[in-house]
Amino acid sequence: MKLLAQNIIAHVAFERFIIGIILLSAVLIGMETSTDLVDQYGHWITWGNRIVLTIFIIEATLKIYAVSPKVGNYFREGWNVFDFTIILLALIPSTGELAMLARLARLLRVLRLISAIPELRLIVTTLMRSIPSMANVMLLMSVIFYIYAVAGQQLFHAHDPEHWGNLGISLLTLFRIVTLEDWTDLMYTAMAMHPLSWIYFVSFVIMGTFVIINLFIAVVINNLDEAKQERLKEMRVPPTRDQLMDELHETQQALEKLRFQLSKAKPDES
Repeated sequence: MKLLAQNIIAHVAFERFIIGIILLSAVLIGMETSTDLVDQYGHWITWGNRIVLTIFIIEATLKIYAVSPKVGNYFREGWNVFDFTIILLALIPSTGELAMLARLARLLRVLRLISAIPELRLIVTTLMRSIPSMANVMLLMSVIFYIYAVAGQQLFHAHDPEHWGNLGISLLTLFRIVTLEDWTDLMYTAMAMHPLSWIYFVSFVIMGTFVIINLFIAVVINNLDEAKQERLKEMRVPPTRDQLMDELHETQQALEKLRFQLSKAKPDES
């Protein structure tokens, strides 16, 4: 039975079936946002959610049974813990004071699509691994923001106090500029007082937008390459004892055949 459970959870069809159930769950959650659909099909939506939750529980049970009695191996995998937590949250009763929490818990089931698709897991793993490396980039960006915020407050607070009145407002204004949201309006307003103010804005756009964002992209791409290499190493499953014995047996048979052919060839040569 354990071997059957292992074969089921490892089969591609089972993986695609779970992905289909997750998509069905997303559709049901979307239907719950429509009052008309809830009035007409509320009963079917409720039963659909129950069936989806039941299938998720069966999937988790199969995975736990497949690694039994070493159940800890199931919870050692972070994505399994993630899936199991979502299942537990989905068991919250959807009535009374917990109704809103239960709806939000059902919404989390859509996140299971990340754990069900290997490519999405790779992307999320890459982003998580990039966080420590991004700390240095964030520190550099904070220094640049602080310098430009203080300079902007000193230069433009008298002419445009709405955007440069104090340090906090100046930082928010710089965030608006770095997103390239109508930053030219701010620049032209400043240029009305200081014609050379464009140097301040253009230099910050170059530093904040092009340089810093490209640094973020470089960090993510570098960690993505490392994550891909680690995944390739994990996919290289070492040969089992039976496979090694079969290869050894085939090698012995080939050597015996070669020895026999050599023994037949010696009389002919003499």
